[in-house]
Amino acid sequence: MDMLYITGLHKRFGDKEVLNGLNLTVPEHSIFGFIGKNGAGKTTTMKAVLGLLKTDAGEIVVNGEKVVYGQTSTNRYIGYLPDVPEFYSFMTAPEYLRFCGEVTGMKKSENENRCRELLELVGLGDETHRIKGFSRGMKQRLGIAQALLNHPKLLILDEPTSALDPVGRKEILDILMAVREQTTVLFSTHILSDIERICTDVAFLNNGVVGVQGKLSEIKTKYRSKEYLVETEREADLLILQKTFPNMQQTGRNQLIFHESHYTIFDMLCFVTEKHISIVKIERTEPTLESLFMEVARK
Repeated sequence: MDMLYITGLHKRFGDKEVLNGLNLTVPEHSIFGFIGKNGAGKTTTMKAVLGLLKTDAGEIVVNGEKVVYGQTSTNRYIGYLPDVPEFYSFMTAPEYLRFCGEVTGMKKSENENRCRELLELVGLGDETHRIKGFSRGMKQRLGIAQALLNHPKLLILDEPTSALDPVGRKEILDILMAVREQTTVLFSTHILSDIERICTDVAFLNNGVVGVQGKLSEIKTKYRSKEYLVETEREADLLILQKTFPNMQQTGRNQLIFHESHYTIFDMLCFVTEKHISIVKIERTEPTLESLFMEVARK
């Protein structure tokens, strides 16, 4: 089942068309990475999904129910963390979560249990300081706890790791992996290493449309490179290969790459065997998300 389905979404601000017929499908219980450079329309898309932004055309469906601008009934399925969350800084984390539960009408006993469970999940179970003293990472973790309070079917996070240090980013990514069984996670980012670490599915947003989307593993297979990397044990062997195969390019110490359009892997292996060249490894290079994104961005 698809938890989120968007088709033909258009949105213009003045003379700038931010979304230009965007189509997006987010499978249930996926960790979905929404990739795009700053200003690509990621936040605009998320606000449209939340029913907070009137679009010019298109349809958005969350958990089988159509989203209608200004009528946010579909938000009962959604937990949301904006890119810069705001809190009541004079409260502690437990006080803030309990307050959010009360506002949404949770019963007292359920509220207490859920707040305790979520604070433990995000690593704030023993935190007694007021929110005004929290680091950016602590605030992001508290924001995720708040977004999960009502057991959402879809968790939307806008650039949750963009301003964090490596430790803070790891903590947030670990939390997102931990909640996958409970909800579907959609998060926007331009940090491609975060996507590669935890995402099952991705979409590349460029010029208001999704250029490529699908299972991350399937996308990598589809765009698999026709380049090979060869690493020799000795520098002398690398020089022999370069002399015999002049279109090979050196990429590192004792490392060369070549393209199938220049030489076949069979030719390479035959030569290496015939000349008794000691090879550390020979492998087909995997496409990186950066190379895929740059390919989409050039279209």
